[in-house]
Amino acid sequence: MKTQIIGKNIEVTDAIRANIEKKLKKMDKYLVINEDVSCRVVVRSYKNGSKVEITIFTPFMDLRAEVKNPDLYAGVDLALDKLEGQMRKLKTRMDRSRGDKLSLGKAIAFENIEVYPDEKEEDEEVVRVKNVDLEPMSIDEAIFRMEALGHPFFLYLDEEDNKVTVVYTREDGGYGIIQAENELA
Repeated sequence: MKTQIIGKNIEVTDAIRANIEKKLKKMDKYLVINEDVSCRVVVRSYKNGSKVEITIFTPFMDLRAEVKNPDLYAGVDLALDKLEGQMRKLKTRMDRSRGDKLSLGKAIAFENIEVYPDEKEEDEEVVRVKNVDLEPMSIDEAIFRMEALGHPFFLYLDEEDNKVTVVYTREDGGYGIIQAENELA
C-alpha cells in the first residue's frame, strides 16, 4: 500500500513516520492490496493535543477515520481501531444482506476480519424517506436555505453545471461541497 504521511503544524519525524507505517502494515491483512490502493495520513498538532486523519483509498470505496487525542501515538491507534470497526461493521452487513453482490468485496479481504459475537448491532433500519425536487440554484442560495432550515447539509442542483450537489457545514468552520461527477440528463 502506498502511504503518504503529512504533518500540519508538526514535523513528521522519522520516529513518527516509522510508528505510523508499522501500525498501518497491520491493515494490509484486511485489504486486497494492489497498485490502486493508497493511504494518506494527516497528523495535526494543536495547543491542547493532536488530530490524526487516516484515509485509505481503494478503487471501490474510501475508508476514513479521524481522531482527536492529546497523545499523537494513541490517536494513531484509535484511528486504526475505528477503521477496523468500520470494516467489521461492513462485513456484518454484507454477510447479513447482499453477500458478494457489492463491489466492496473486491477491495476488502473480509475473510480476515473477525466479527466479535458480543458486539451489538445497532438497529439500522431506514426510519424516514424524504423525496425532494432539486431546484437549480447558486451555492449562496443553497447555503442560505440550509441555514434557514437549521440543517448541517443541503442537497440541490447546481445552476452552473446542472450537477447534483451537497453543501455542508464543516466541523472546523466554513462550508464544504460534494458534487456528483455525472450530470443529470
